[in-house]
Amino acid sequence: MTSIADPLSFPHGPDWANRLALAPLTNTQSHIDGTLSDDERAWLVARGRGGFGLVMTCAAYVAPAGQAWPGQLGIASDDQLPGLTRLASELAATGTRSAVQLHHGGRRAAPALSGRANQCPWDEPSKDAVAMSTGEVEEMIADFVAAAVRAERAGFHGVQLHGAHGYLLGQFLDGRHNHRTDGYGGSFDHRIRVVLEVLEGVREATGPDFQLGLRLTPEGSGITLDEGRETARQVLASGTLDYLDMSLWDVFMKPRGGADGLLIEHFTDLPRHGARLGVAGKVLSAADAAWCLEQGADIVSVGVAAILHHDFAARAVADPGFVVRERPVSRDDLHAEHVGPAFVDYLAAGWDDLVV
Repeated sequence: MTSIADPLSFPHGPDWANRLALAPLTNTQSHIDGTLSDDERAWLVARGRGGFGLVMTCAAYVAPAGQAWPGQLGIASDDQLPGLTRLASELAATGTRSAVQLHHGGRRAAPALSGRANQCPWDEPSKDAVAMSTGEVEEMIADFVAAAVRAERAGFHGVQLHGAHGYLLGQFLDGRHNHRTDGYGGSFDHRIRVVLEVLEGVREATGPDFQLGLRLTPEGSGITLDEGRETARQVLASGTLDYLDMSLWDVFMKPRGGADGLLIEHFTDLPRHGARLGVAGKVLSAADAAWCLEQGADIVSVGVAAILHHDFAARAVADPGFVVRERPVSRDDLHAEHVGPAFVDYLAAGWDDLVV
């Protein structure tokens, strides 16, 4: 039986020491220009020391127009490379593998930060969003590829494309609204085209030892479960991916649309063609993580548990009975886990039961 402590190999790049990954968590700790802060570096490096097989950054914007919130990390400019290079070096020194999550907010970006209307596959005045021209779609694809090249130059082991949660790549998959007629909308094969072209572009522009992942939403945000499954099937078969990370909200949940079984079961049976399958959502104990592997996942991405314990991975590997501490917790508890003040404020404002 596969254990969370087992190492994991991939088509490209180095093995991971175990099956536990730090999920890409919004933490609002970066400087106003998107450069890395000491608090954000400390948060991530602590998770490397804490035993995670992979430490992933928060969603990092690949173009200024894609910035979605203040304090977001950027990888849109060479000016942001020094901090990223230092981070990659310090993470490598802990023994973990590292990745940058590449992100563009699209209709969920913040015009007040970018100074321009939001980009989107379609016009949406209520979101101050304007339909992208075909040329702008091609520029966006190039921005993702350029950001991946920067991540490789900085010394990270790989990148993950953020195609989940209704951000720009996921917006192209939205069958309710994306009715473009330029080959990037309308039919499912046209709506998935951007995702496949970004994957192909990153794979071609980076070296054979650079790992490439993708995060997807299984259903919701205009994506039906059938199309979510078909998207997963196609990207796994593309030959570009090292791992697919399915953001399930709750690994134990049933499909929202009423389909049979558990949501996780609609993805663990897909052929993987050498790639690995990850899942994420409310994993709060070693037993939860082990259950995900028993269902057929290869990787378990951990969010809240990694906030509460910088060394959740080491504790879970050492103790099959480990469960995270009771919530809510104090600010001092979080500071002791290398969660900076701006991150604590973000958690306190957005989570009802996390911070006292």
